[in-house]
Amino acid sequence: MTRTLALTVTLVLIGFAGFQSSYVTSGQSDFKTILDGTSLKGWNVVGNANWSVADGAVQASMGTGFLVTPQTYTDFQITADFWVTDDANSGIFIRCEDPKTINAMNAYEVNIFDKRPDPAYRTGAIVNVAMPLAKVDAGGKWNTLDITAQGSKFTVTLNGTKTAEGQDAKFARGAIALQYGAGLVKFRSVRIREL
Repeated sequence: MTRTLALTVTLVLIGFAGFQSSYVTSGQSDFKTILDGTSLKGWNVVGNANWSVADGAVQASMGTGFLVTPQTYTDFQITADFWVTDDANSGIFIRCEDPKTINAMNAYEVNIFDKRPDPAYRTGAIVNVAMPLAKVDAGGKWNTLDITAQGSKFTVTLNGTKTAEGQDAKFARGAIALQYGAGLVKFRSVRIREL
């Protein structure tokens, strides 16, 4: 009877350890870094923003424009660390249908714009889809934006606070673009996993 109990406990522990290992692997290694802050490699530049690399981040402070992925994505989760000045106008555009002409009419814009004149779609909102659920100011500090797009459903979390949740089916697939519009904008540690 003791041998049976020992064998059962051993098998349960082996099974549990195997489960834990596969769980941890699928949770973290599915993410792929697409911008690490040391290079613009792997991104197309659209517009005349003065993108450069400085202090472990990709940044811009003049002009207007985007950094755009050459790949297109359908369902995904993307996380990005960003730093902006209080007067910055930036954002992450997802499912960009036309990667050479990006706007809120042919893509979804997750806004980074604390001082937007019409605050209806300020920082943390999805422009024309979901107004912010909470007011979170991003200026003057490092922030983490987490965006999930799955089918027609979208969720945005900023610094651990859910700021937007919405549903829209206009754009099913497209590139991802990091925007520069005003102020000083920095991005680092942009990671994506396809769902």
